[in-house]
Amino acid sequence: LYMKEVEFLQFVIENLVENKGEIQIERTEDELGVLLTLKVNKDDMGVVIGKGGNVVTSIRSLLKIVGNKVGKRVNLKVLD
Repeated sequence: LYMKEVEFLQFVIENLVENKGEIQIERTEDELGVLLTLKVNKDDMGVVIGKGGNVVTSIRSLLKIVGNKVGKRVNLKVLD
């Protein structure tokens, strides 16, 4: 069950970006919860962040819902 948040993020990002082969997601977990670190092609960065950060904010909200289902805090960090 613990990979649900990674699979979910992978699905969402694959449907946003052009360079699907360059999606990298790293998952770490500690006492604060789960941290997903996302790296995409620099050409896709604008799509992932969105205008005014709206897209990435929405993705974070969805990940919180996924986390609530498994009882964990899920945070997203996007590397540029």
